[in-house]
Amino acid sequence: MFAKSRLGAVCYYVKDVDRTETFYRDVLGLAVQRMDDDGDGHPWLTATTANGVELLFFTQESRPGNTPIVVFEVAEGGIDDMVSELADKGVTIVTPVSHAPGGWSAEFEDPEGHVLSMYQSADKPRKR
Repeated sequence: MFAKSRLGAVCYYVKDVDRTETFYRDVLGLAVQRMDDDGDGHPWLTATTANGVELLFFTQESRPGNTPIVVFEVAEGGIDDMVSELADKGVTIVTPVSHAPGGWSAEFEDPEGHVLSMYQSADKPRKR
């Protein structure tokens, strides 16, 4: 199911978006873009690495085990079907398909309790 999905992003939860932006831009030299708050009052950041994997930074309380989160891109659409298939295989769904900036996301656990995520752009069919 994920053999054709490319790694699209790694998400980090950070306490201070301004400090994070300065570090990744000025210290690491990445092109960091500040994004609108999407209505929740918290801006977020994106930085694209040389191989196209995006680093995403969201303001949220962070603790070991909840960040970073590896995100698989669902390029062909069908995120709902993928979540259903995972659930049918006994995988724990942490967050069902829900709105994310520019599309849809869902989170699930691996057998060790690590959270993995999938993201689908809003311009792809959800195939419910």
